[in-house]
Amino acid sequence: MKPTPLTACALACVSASALAAPHDGLLEGGDWSLLSRNYFLQTDYRTQPSPSGQSLREEWAQGFIADIRSGFTQGTLGLGFDAHAFLGVKLDGGRGHAGTGLLPRSADGSSDSDYSDAGGAVKLDLSKTTLKFGEMTVETPVFDTGDKRLQPEYATGTLLDSSEIDGVHFQAGRFTAFKNQDSSSSRGDFEGYGATTAHSAVSFAGADFAPPGDFGGSLYAGQLDDTWRQAYLNLHYEHGGLLLDGNVYRTRDQGQARAGEIDTTAWSLSSRYRMGAHALTLAYQKIDGDEPFDFVGGDSIYLANSIKYADFNGPGEQSWQLRYDLDLGAFGVPGLSFMTRYVRGSEIDGTHAPADGAYAGQYGADGRHWERDSDLRYVVQSGPAKDLSLHFSQVSHRGNADQPGSDIDRLYMIVEYPLKGVF
Repeated sequence: MKPTPLTACALACVSASALAAPHDGLLEGGDWSLLSRNYFLQTDYRTQPSPSGQSLREEWAQGFIADIRSGFTQGTLGLGFDAHAFLGVKLDGGRGHAGTGLLPRSADGSSDSDYSDAGGAVKLDLSKTTLKFGEMTVETPVFDTGDKRLQPEYATGTLLDSSEIDGVHFQAGRFTAFKNQDSSSSRGDFEGYGATTAHSAVSFAGADFAPPGDFGGSLYAGQLDDTWRQAYLNLHYEHGGLLLDGNVYRTRDQGQARAGEIDTTAWSLSSRYRMGAHALTLAYQKIDGDEPFDFVGGDSIYLANSIKYADFNGPGEQSWQLRYDLDLGAFGVPGLSFMTRYVRGSEIDGTHAPADGAYAGQYGADGRHWERDSDLRYVVQSGPAKDLSLHFSQVSHRGNADQPGSDIDRLYMIVEYPLKGVF
């Protein structure tokens, strides 16, 4: 049988690490965590109803996320496992207000009273290289499962993670099943602006580079089968209080082109300057192409102006961001922080999208919109409630009819309390 690229890469890492130190045992080095997450989310659609006709979506739920990460069996090549379990319980939210993404929806449109699931992965480890098979979270610029609601997203497949070379973190994977944030089933689909993981698999490979000094970067390539191929490059520089960061994606249709013709370049530049308790960020983002910049997975967009509600990724769109951060620990309240930002996007033109593609009719000829976010967060620093966090966020978005985002006012209130331990 011909070896797959992942298998070949894993065997190469094994050969290169033949003299690696043996592992201590399955329990040694293992750890566990339990996160209690209490989440209230309200979206007011103001004068425009939501796509389902609702003027208000509002739900309150309690979630528990448990993770167990074992060590590895004794020997040079170690075997271990990771496991997770989730329980979500509705505290409030009637049929007319369902659909925030916190809870699954029944056939009659109401939210379920509870939902739960569990999953896991087996893993092999040699030296600084780990190969996982099963259900897991993933974090790369071209495929990143999100954690924005009550339950994290999960993907099922294979992931190779290696740090054999100092300053280089390599990842490669292929995933064929997906679990949404409000689902108990791994047969769900991640959806983008036209792309979807239905009947498709996601593959990727790439590395993050952190050499000595002030410069760093990332280089990745990804593919959504029969939809698109994507390349990503990041370069950043940080010295003292200054951070300069640049990102660029190049996306072309692939195979059967299920979302239609795609030919986009999306890029962003940002600069942040921190002085004491204050930080100021200025960012610019541009989408070059007749289609929007598309992605699947809740956080698979590492562009500067992809924020709470809008991604500012329409065809031809350019957007500016101004952001201010304040660490109130400098004023005698350690653990308290505040952030506010404003992003404005314009020059959206979707009238040249291919008529037979998934993006036809989504955008007009002169799309414009803006978003304003404000966050207040407090993390308990010591005592029995250490690491308890309280997070309050308000989002407003306004736009014209030539872009698909709704006019909304959104309110988040999240209370999290993590428990952690080792075996």
